[in-house]
Amino acid sequence: MNCAGITVTTPNPIDAGSGATVAAPFPEAPVIPINPWGDGRPHVGDRAFRWLAKGSGLLIVVVIGAIGGFLLLRAIPALRRDRENFFSYGGNWITTDTSAMHFGISDLLKVTMFVSAFALILAMPVALGVAIFVTQYSPRRAAASLAYAVDLLAGVPSIIYGVWGLHVLAPQLRPLATWLNHDLGWCFLFADGNASVAGGGTIFTGGIVLAVMILPIITAVTREVFVQTPQDQVEAALALGATRWEVVKTIVLPFGRSGYISAAVLGLGRAMGETVALLIILRGTQAAFGWSLFDGGSTVATKIAGTVAQFNDQYKAGAYIAAGLALFVLTFLVDALARGAAAKTRWGAGR
Repeated sequence: MNCAGITVTTPNPIDAGSGATVAAPFPEAPVIPINPWGDGRPHVGDRAFRWLAKGSGLLIVVVIGAIGGFLLLRAIPALRRDRENFFSYGGNWITTDTSAMHFGISDLLKVTMFVSAFALILAMPVALGVAIFVTQYSPRRAAASLAYAVDLLAGVPSIIYGVWGLHVLAPQLRPLATWLNHDLGWCFLFADGNASVAGGGTIFTGGIVLAVMILPIITAVTREVFVQTPQDQVEAALALGATRWEVVKTIVLPFGRSGYISAAVLGLGRAMGETVALLIILRGTQAAFGWSLFDGGSTVATKIAGTVAQFNDQYKAGAYIAAGLALFVLTFLVDALARGAAAKTRWGAGR
């Protein structure tokens, strides 16, 4: 049989019934070897890349484990000489007498988490709005310029943020801080703190500066996730008459929710580890932290950085290394919890 110039040989059913051998109408496709030798083994380049990827992942695990092990080994001698409960003691650090030391991380962790959470609350809505505007509403040229401007915030040194926050931003925030302190002082968040409101060295100022610092991280990751939204679903919704906001609410946000949470986790980790900017803004006080935005205090990172002069002794240094180990473990716990929350909010989860 000849169809459009292609000759196909049709087997004769009579011949087939008589036991005659009939040629197959189409030849079998040739087997293409996956490597030059054709022996079925993966290509040498694939094997090399696989081992390189495994080695890179293993190297990261080894490095993290080595850091944790180093911190633990250096902290144990100081913890053995600590006369207080390391996790609940929130008083002054007394490390002059290395035979009977008194130190703990209770207040340090409170200040660290409080200022980081305050910065995250301020930064997350702004980052989400910028990411939605850049990916869904803004013209392409304007979107590129805006995204570039936001990303530039990540390149500003921390010391510049600290000086700007204390000497430029704090005086501008003074009227707002005074109003919050006087009119909303009945709320513990705005009550009189340990540090002077007029001085500017408070968690209120530090949290706002920290929010500006983590804004580029959250915005960049969220923007890249929103860009990956399936365009066929977006176009289908628009074709059915949905408004742009309805598209964002029903398609873009559900698709990028897990990425947005992951971006917030990255920002939180950056906030908990910030040192120089908060060291300049937060001026440590002798009074205990009182859960007010107008309190002063020290985070774990600023406490370590502000006492570098005591690192000439293994026991004094070990006390602050123990605080660093606590922050190291806390970062892992926060990341694990956030990853679990992000996994439950992936696209299509629960459907």
